[in-house]
Amino acid sequence: MKFEPYWLDTTPAFDKSAGGTIERRADVAVIGGGFTGLSAALALAKKGASVVVLESNRVVGEASGRNGGHCNNGLSLDFGHVVDRLGFERARDLYLAYDAAVDTVERTIAEEKIACDFRRGGKIKLAAKPDHFKAMARSHELLLRDVDSEIDLVSDADIAAEIGSKQFHGGLIQRKSAQMHMGQFGVGLAEAAVRSGARIYEHAAVTGLQRSSGRHRITTQRGTIEAAQALVATGPSSKGPFSYFRRRIIPVGSFVTATEPLTETLADSIMPRYRTATTSRAIGHYFRRTSDNRLLFGGRARFTLPSRRATLNSGRILQQSMRTMFPQLESVRLDYCWSGLVDMTADRMPRAGEHSGLFYCMGYSGHGTQMSVHMGRLMAEIMNGNKGANPLHDLKWAAIPGHFGPPWFMPILGAYYRFKDRFC
Repeated sequence: MKFEPYWLDTTPAFDKSAGGTIERRADVAVIGGGFTGLSAALALAKKGASVVVLESNRVVGEASGRNGGHCNNGLSLDFGHVVDRLGFERARDLYLAYDAAVDTVERTIAEEKIACDFRRGGKIKLAAKPDHFKAMARSHELLLRDVDSEIDLVSDADIAAEIGSKQFHGGLIQRKSAQMHMGQFGVGLAEAAVRSGARIYEHAAVTGLQRSSGRHRITTQRGTIEAAQALVATGPSSKGPFSYFRRRIIPVGSFVTATEPLTETLADSIMPRYRTATTSRAIGHYFRRTSDNRLLFGGRARFTLPSRRATLNSGRILQQSMRTMFPQLESVRLDYCWSGLVDMTADRMPRAGEHSGLFYCMGYSGHGTQMSVHMGRLMAEIMNGNKGANPLHDLKWAAIPGHFGPPWFMPILGAYYRFKDRFC
């Protein structure tokens, strides 16, 4: 079994990284070579800016290349819950931003001719309990009437047509959702940014950040650069001069497995349609088929930060969960098991804006493939003075009390979510 992400193991390496010492000056420095940073770099370079991307490891080597391969529309939270909290108009606007985000991914793939197995197969959220289905029914009613006409409610009686498991009590289908090969998309996006004039420096972790006379002086492992503007697109960065963001981001470990290739008959018995799937539990699972008929099956199996030992233990937990959900996979082996960090915010909404002269965009909370690409493009507009382009402009972002870096409270959070799953 391999511990490298399936996406990265099956993608040709990015070979257009800039060599030598980092350039001394640029119009914009983008910190982070994931989907947000690369999308922003592409858009900014196309506007004529000189752009340098600073990546601490390899292009799409972190969250963008370590996820479950979903590109879903809709919010990460139940729509009815968001309506209760923010009001219908604001909830609708946020929902439609996620719709637009999937369109942005599809448009980027077409414009840049990126081969990445993009497919609009829809998403199904599966009700793990009858009460969860009732909440889905309320969301379906709210969405269908005024927000999203491409949404379907699947009853308990009809769920077998969607999923080869007896664990679920219906589901909610969002037909605009998609999936793709994350590694191929990420490398293709990086190559597109380079074609447009951006310079990408891998293994260039930022170690110092100062602002003087309206310019940013950024120190890295590979030299120092001065830039008129800087965009922080690092996600849950545990190192570097980003304490403001660390106090507002909870790094949550997420773990993913991939089976050996399945026969067409076996794959169809599990997921007869090429949908992305999530379950409604607080500590739920997410899964999908790949183009070579593997089942990718992931979740927050353990509330701990990723390590080799945690990944191995989580893989065992996920394999057992997968076999319980799909008994027909009892004898199927796992070929891959990997881990990554999710940049979670307290309310599970992303954040974007400007702080002390630094632009930022992060906090996708496990629902970031589409929004990272979309917000990268929008950040180029925002950085060019169009503040109204930010769909997240009014979301306040206070520091999490008592949180200064490592999430010491994760075991408590895990116990709370386990309680919710058992009794709610």
